[in-house]
Amino acid sequence: MAGAVARAISAKSELVVEAGTGTGKTYAYLAPALRSGKKVIISTGSKALQDQLYSRDLPTVAKALKFKGALALLKGRSNYLCLERLEQQSMAGGDLAQQAMSDLVHLRGWSAETVEGDISTCGGVAEDSPIWPLVTSTNDNCLGSDCPQYKDCFVVKARRKALDADIVVVNHHLFLADMVVKESGFAELIPDADVMIFDEAHQVPDIASQYFGQQLSSRQLLDLAKDIIIAYRTEIRDVQQLQKSADRLAASTQDFRLALGDPGFRGNLRDLLSNPTIQRALLLLDDALELCYDVVKLSLGRSALLDAAYERVALYRGRLKRLKDVSQPGFSYWYECNSRHFVLALTPLSVAERFREVMDERPASWIFTSATLAVNDQVSHFVERLGVTQAESLILSSPFDYARQALLCVPRNLPLSNRPGSSRQLAQMLTPLIEANQGRCFFLCTSHRVMRELAATFRATLTLPVLLQGETSKGELLRQFVAAGNALLVATSSFWEGVDVRGDLLSLVIIDKLPFASPDDPLLKARMEDCTLRGGDAFADVQLPDAVIALKQGVGRLIRDTDDRGVLVICDNRLVMRPYGEVFVNSLPPAPRTRDLAKALAFLRQTTAE
Repeated sequence: MAGAVARAISAKSELVVEAGTGTGKTYAYLAPALRSGKKVIISTGSKALQDQLYSRDLPTVAKALKFKGALALLKGRSNYLCLERLEQQSMAGGDLAQQAMSDLVHLRGWSAETVEGDISTCGGVAEDSPIWPLVTSTNDNCLGSDCPQYKDCFVVKARRKALDADIVVVNHHLFLADMVVKESGFAELIPDADVMIFDEAHQVPDIASQYFGQQLSSRQLLDLAKDIIIAYRTEIRDVQQLQKSADRLAASTQDFRLALGDPGFRGNLRDLLSNPTIQRALLLLDDALELCYDVVKLSLGRSALLDAAYERVALYRGRLKRLKDVSQPGFSYWYECNSRHFVLALTPLSVAERFREVMDERPASWIFTSATLAVNDQVSHFVERLGVTQAESLILSSPFDYARQALLCVPRNLPLSNRPGSSRQLAQMLTPLIEANQGRCFFLCTSHRVMRELAATFRATLTLPVLLQGETSKGELLRQFVAAGNALLVATSSFWEGVDVRGDLLSLVIIDKLPFASPDDPLLKARMEDCTLRGGDAFADVQLPDAVIALKQGVGRLIRDTDDRGVLVICDNRLVMRPYGEVFVNSLPPAPRTRDLAKALAFLRQTTAE
């Protein structure tokens, strides 16, 4: 792999590599990148992986190669404390809850000590504290070079460091947000480079589709209303209309959320906008934005904060107009809402053309790697989705000895998943396996409902600690899992990837169902319809490859090292009964297979005895 990366760098060409768990892919791209003498951007799938790469892997390789160049870590704006917004928040006071107020006081002290302003290094304020969005900036609300605190800005400092560095570590969200925001020089955080490397590249097509589309959320609208109120309270106290227009915007945003009905749902925006109640609520929201636009316009030039708010009102009105025009082909129109917030969005069905344009504008070496890119020993699904059809491709299997280290079990007599009480039956069926393994198990679910039902059953019947995703942060759950040494973690999507538990702390991974995305998801539905219109097979070309890659991610949690041993249980008969089950099995590591839970039990007992 290192050889292929070195060749791609010297030829300024494109390379796609699937490198199975344990191949050492991080070192395989870092070594040639550091030795190339060129400017390199490395993009990872998440902030956690970004931190791990920057603080662990990169220094190790740099030291081994006696690399003398400069390294930099660059995150999105919302990861850095914004001194100006901290100042405004402190002056405005306002309706903060007691906890948020004490967080604000803590942050004022921290702001004087921190060098980087990276909020992940701030102890003492919870990561889900409501204060964070108020004291960090976004592309929309950043004042740029008009900001009074510009010379001390942590984002500007991080960007300067990145401009001067030889190796810059970013994440996919930042990279793609940056590619899209080209209107003003300040918005572009990421410097140009000769080499672009994407680790966890399987995530790039979905993340790209978010950024190449358009979104308007209640959070953006409520933040805008708050900023107008802060400007009124701190700088322009003589224009009371500012407060009134902002209050009306906040109220009509909340009214629109109520009109959407039950939370936890992603639906079709085209269907939604044909509902008269929704049309009326949207009209009132648009009127509130128009009022803010007219009122703020009268005070332009008196406050940098208000001038920036004026631009945002214009931007959001444009987005709302674009989202209401649901007749344009080639896009999926959808909305999502939780108990307090909503998102209205349109997403392109294919990002291949746009991503190709991004690559063609930046002549460089483009390298994409992940442990899960291939379906049935082909990377064509990934290559076509991202438009990297000119790339050389390479598939490297894991060096682990799966024949000895692992066992795959698809149990017989599984309960029918759509019947009442099926989660309870499944829990009872697998309890002996979990107890024999003394916990040390991830139970990965494809839905939140099943996850909660399973956790409730296990908590009522097991004496082992049962951890449930969502009850605390992901990092804290992992810490508790490792510290307990005999826990069962019941989780859904976010634990299917990017989680690394080595050794005998995790020797059983159970997956409740093949991870096909919900056919009701409007984005998936639109991609499938588009595929059919183009003469393709929507199931074979869209649903199946997506599910195979998701399953490979979940399966990859089990064997993380040469000494790991364990059992993988997939509770889905389709793996054995349906013709497409073969595509899944061919894409998984070559472990021995059984349908007999007793054999799985024996394998675990033997592992525990060793």
